[in-house]
Amino acid sequence: MQIPSELKFSKDHEWADRREDHIRIGITDYAQDALGDVVFVDLPSIGTHVDAGATIGEVESTKSVSEIYAPVAGTIVEVNADLTSSPESVNQDPYGAGWICVIKIDDASSYDTLLDAAAYGELTHH
Repeated sequence: MQIPSELKFSKDHEWADRREDHIRIGITDYAQDALGDVVFVDLPSIGTHVDAGATIGEVESTKSVSEIYAPVAGTIVEVNADLTSSPESVNQDPYGAGWICVIKIDDASSYDTLLDAAAYGELTHH
């Protein structure tokens, strides 16, 4: 299982990659593996303000439906529209082509409260 050291993670199995006041998020390798084959991704709407921990979408697999949670508070400024036609990207490349959305962070310090790779590894026992 991949846990890239340059990323931060939520206890809900989302990853976050910070670029100044924006973060790109997706679900972790651990989460996509637990879900199985992803067949649909319900993306959030651009312009929507979200609170940390709020549901922003869903990932549907052949096994189940799992909610996607915002790891930080902010505004959705971009979504990965490619997932509409290629939801399997979440399985094939969860930290790359399988990203979900970009959030403009309300409070930059909130990013620092997320788990680092070592802490996320302990959470998932990897």
